[in-house]
Amino acid sequence: MPVIEIQGKPVHVNEEGFLTEYDEWDEELAAVLAQQIGIDLTDDHWKVIRFLRADFTTQGETPTTRRVNAVGGVGVKEQFALFPKKPGKKMSYIAGLPKPHGCV
Repeated sequence: MPVIEIQGKPVHVNEEGFLTEYDEWDEELAAVLAQQIGIDLTDDHWKVIRFLRADFTTQGETPTTRRVNAVGGVGVKEQFALFPKKPGKKMSYIAGLPKPHGCV
């Protein structure tokens, strides 16, 4: 896996730029990743990101938008408003997780 540098920190990524090492992520890095894709993080964004990270540790995979709706309590419309066009991909990218299964 390639290693890139973000704000002076080396991070392991896959060919699409998604982090591959869970423990290399922190909230400062998330803010940089969000900025790279044009998202200004608000408390509502952080609610989703923190849910994804917590759910990943218990489930072993990145939650889908459907799971974020059903278990995380953030509706699909709200997810699209917070993370336009491809919420599953954008949420997981910022959260430092792999793309959810079924995400193009």
